[in-house]
Parts: sequence; structure tokens; C-alpha cells
Amino acid sequence: MPALITPFTRGGEIDTRAHTHNLKTLAEAGIDGFVIGGSNGEGPYLEPGERNRLVKAGRRRKSHFMVGVAAESTRVALAQVAEAIDGGADTVLVLTPTTLARGRDEAVHRFYRTIADMSTVPVFLYSVPSVTGYNLPVELVWRLSRHENIVGMKDSSGDVVRLQSIIDAAPSDFILYSGSSRALTAAMAIGCHGAITGSGNYVPQLVLQTLAAAKADPSKARKLQKRLSAISADVEAHGVPGVKAAAKTAGLDPGHPREPLTRLSRGAETSIAKLI
Repeated sequence: MPALITPFTRGGEIDTRAHTHNLKTLAEAGIDGFVIGGSNGEGPYLEPGERNRLVKAGRRRKSHFMVGVAAESTRVALAQVAEAIDGGADTVLVLTPTTLARGRDEAVHRFYRTIADMSTVPVFLYSVPSVTGYNLPVELVWRLSRHENIVGMKDSSGDVVRLQSIIDAAPSDFILYSGSSRALTAAMAIGCHGAITGSGNYVPQLVLQTLAAAKADPSKARKLQKRLSAISADVEAHGVPGVKAAAKTAGLDPGHPREPLTRLSRGAETSIAKLI
């Protein structure tokens, strides 16, 4: 599933027309599941009501919608979960709280358990240390994976040894997604379910081909992975603005980032366009 970008107008409002265009374009490329409001969707910048609007705008499609939750307190997280469910979310992807709870395992455990207890849709854990500076401990993943409503996780560490440790520790039906484009082939080889990546916005066919080859043709997968790793490294070195610039070249309408993020310089956008 692509970690779908969120298009904003120059004034910082959600561009619903561009959003529905992006869903349609990626669906036509063979994508049938989307993560809305994740890190690449500028989820931490979304305001109350906006998750609901983004999901409802695409709900007429027969796609799976996983909606990102990015909150520091349990109270705010539960409000975001309720909003996502009201919009039609199938699952929620809950980012680790890191401002005050980081390093306090019992607080993080309580945060996730309370959300899982209250949510009427399945919950996925979300650990992305490059953004938060915090890796959800494997021991804590093991404990949380025993909750009947915590069904999986997106891990963006890119650490295949860690991914293997999570797979070994969690129940056999725990659904683990790799959030790292560079680790996709290796992640699939050790038993990950799939990928949730920013690269799904700008090279969706390459991601789909790499996933398919990882299961059926390791030699081909290595060649595809080399291309995917090189492209994603250059694009994602620029963060969300880089993903949006690449997505534009791929036919999406990325709009503008929400401040304090800004569009890349014209020269950087041209370099990314040539790369894609």
C-alpha cells in the first residue's frame, strides 16, 4: 500500500479534487489499498476533521483504507481514531507517542492497549524511528501483539534483523509491513506481509513488480530492488517534498506541502523528474 501523499492548496487547505485524482491514478496502476494520513501523508499536520474528509472522498472505491493516527496523548489519539472510523476507515495505523512517553514502556503499552480496547476497527502499530527518534521495542511489540485487536504493524526501521525478531516474537497471524523501500525484498524473504512505502506514490509499478518477484524470482527481485533502492534514496533524501515532486512526475497531483514544509527548488524538482 502506498503511504499516500496529502495534497494541499497553496493556502494550506486540503485539495479534495487532487486527492481523488491521486486515488484514481494509483488504483488504475493496480493499487487496491492505501494508507491515508501516514508520515508521507503529513499525518502529524492534519487537523481535526481532515482524516474524515480524506477517507470519505475515496470511500466509493472498493479499496482498503488504513488511516494514520499521530497523537501524543491517548485522548487525542482516540479522537482521531473515532474520526477515521466515522469516515469509513478499515484499519488504523497508530504512530508511537514520543514527546513525553518515549522510553516509558508502560506508558506506551497503556496508550496502545487503550486505543485497541476502544477501537471498533483493527489496530496496527507504527514505528518510524527516522521521524520520531524512537524504535518501538520488540519486547513491547510482543506484549501488544497478544491483544486481539492489535493485528499487525508497520516497521520503518529498515533493519531486517529487527523485522525477523518481530516475526519470531509475534503470533503467526500478526501482519508485518515493511515501511522501508530499500529493505523490501529482504523483508519479504523473511516473512513480511508486504510494504507500505512512500515509493508507492511515484514508482507503483516498480514496487508491485519487486514484491511479486520477491516471492517468485529472487534473481529478478535483486535487480528490481537495486533500482528501487537507488531511486527511493535520491527522492526520499528530500523528505515529503521529495516524494511529492516525484509523485507529480508519475502523474499524481501532489499540491503543496503544509508549512513549515515547502516545495523543493526548481532545480531539485527537475533532477527528481529526470530520475523518475
